[in-house]
Amino acid sequence: MRILTATAVALLFAACSTPEDDTSLSCGQILQDAVSDAAMTEWNLDEGSDEAKALLSQYTPFRLTTDLSVLSENECRMLPLLMEAADAMDEIFWMQAYGDKEALMASINDPGLRTYAEINYGPWDRIDADRPFVDGVGAKPAGSNLYPHNMSRAEFEDAAARDESLRSLYTMVRRDAGEGLDAIPYHVAFAEQLELASARLSEAAELADDPGLKRYLTTRAAALTSGDYLESDLAWMDMKDNTIDVVIGPIETYEDGLYGGKAAAEAYVLVKDQAWSARLARYSALLPGLQRALPVADAYKAEVPGSDSDLNAYDVLYYTGDSNAGSKTIAINLPNDERVQLEKGTRRLQLKNAMQAKFDKILVPIAGMLIAEDQRQHVTFDAFFGNTMFHEVAHGLGIKNTINGNGTVREALREHASALEEGKADILGLFMVSELIKDGEWEADIKDHYVTFLAGIFRSVRFGASSAHGRANMIRFNYFREQGAFARDEATGTYRADYDRMAEAANSLSEMILTLQGNGDHAGVAALVEEYGVVGPELQRDLDRLGAAGIPVDIVFEQGIGALTE
Repeated sequence: MRILTATAVALLFAACSTPEDDTSLSCGQILQDAVSDAAMTEWNLDEGSDEAKALLSQYTPFRLTTDLSVLSENECRMLPLLMEAADAMDEIFWMQAYGDKEALMASINDPGLRTYAEINYGPWDRIDADRPFVDGVGAKPAGSNLYPHNMSRAEFEDAAARDESLRSLYTMVRRDAGEGLDAIPYHVAFAEQLELASARLSEAAELADDPGLKRYLTTRAAALTSGDYLESDLAWMDMKDNTIDVVIGPIETYEDGLYGGKAAAEAYVLVKDQAWSARLARYSALLPGLQRALPVADAYKAEVPGSDSDLNAYDVLYYTGDSNAGSKTIAINLPNDERVQLEKGTRRLQLKNAMQAKFDKILVPIAGMLIAEDQRQHVTFDAFFGNTMFHEVAHGLGIKNTINGNGTVREALREHASALEEGKADILGLFMVSELIKDGEWEADIKDHYVTFLAGIFRSVRFGASSAHGRANMIRFNYFREQGAFARDEATGTYRADYDRMAEAANSLSEMILTLQGNGDHAGVAALVEEYGVVGPELQRDLDRLGAAGIPVDIVFEQGIGALTE
């Protein structure tokens, strides 16, 4: 459904580059004059069969816009270049997640199901445990299309013992001529797309006035075609004063359900909210003290978070690839490279406009049905923003390397690493809010955060077991229920938070998760997921009530240059 064509991009860049535009044209005027209204992703969510309409009704559209007046003319000129680079990530992710997109679309006669396949980047429903919705496709392979579908774990482990490149974050695993396993670097497997994206980033770098942004775009362009991302990750952490930003490349490992070891392609094009970012900046300085206060034995909090971590708010203008598949991200914590995290920390990006959309369109209606009436006033956007923000900050807490020689936490926990890390961030984020309120660093009512947190669990468990966030929320829901952190009123079908028990449950679950991570206890995490990572019949009935009431599960974006100019 993304129809910002290369021709439209070329026209926009040409229009922005003429001498006449070097006078006083605003960004909005330049974009409006250069691109037709068609240069925008648009969705028809009421088409096709009844089955397709029911599936599409789980999503609601939201247009991604921002205040263009904060951009210089050069920054305006950068937008189409960054979006075209982002589109290359979309092509790559389709191949990583499924394979031949055009062949799949040609095989689907129902226009509504074709649209649903666009949303899901394949024929499997990402908010319904990857259930196939196209006849004949079978179950989704655990490793998506990142590995041969007929590869066994034993075969992979045997081959990887001889060739470590098979485990690389940045290789596709394929059959060689002798039916063995071969590691194909991304910059070889996707050379056409990555070279195009690299070229567009280089062009954007020439327009960048901010030295830090120029260096990042230049080094990231080189990284896309070399497969070595360390220098560009460090450059991204070093830049501080830029307004335009782009997150692009093979980044998160959620798509690899087999080992959690392959990074999937994605991109975000962003505009920093400088005023909000200035308000948030001071919280990163509190990380070392919060690390020391974690409710776990000292060995599991011995690492010191990087001192250059920062926290910023953005409007996001464009999502592609992994970030745009199924449920949409509303905050980012990067880079994932443990070397960068220990040296520089991480950057936490709060995506304000997308966050507001989910609060208004989804969380508030959920609270109106499932939260006890006398606690609904505690569901607030400020608490939702704070919980989400401190979730991202909390990724920097805890431990990145196991304490017993099992390698990094990600390496030790493999396919369970992402879900447990998301669970850690959620629960430590709540712990952090509580600590900061006690210390007078965060002015808020802890009741707002607890009740909004509870409502947020219902929002996220609807993403299903195929989502790391969904699994993490199911574990927390079942653990909290077991610990009495909330109670369900049978008469009204609503839930009431017990503030004291929620605090106790948050601390005990934090300790459990941090210990499992520090020990690299794969078997222990697998047992936790098996016991707690399921939706029980009572909860499923309540979730079904949300669907019957027409409350969407998530959002789809109307985005692109056209979305900024209408």
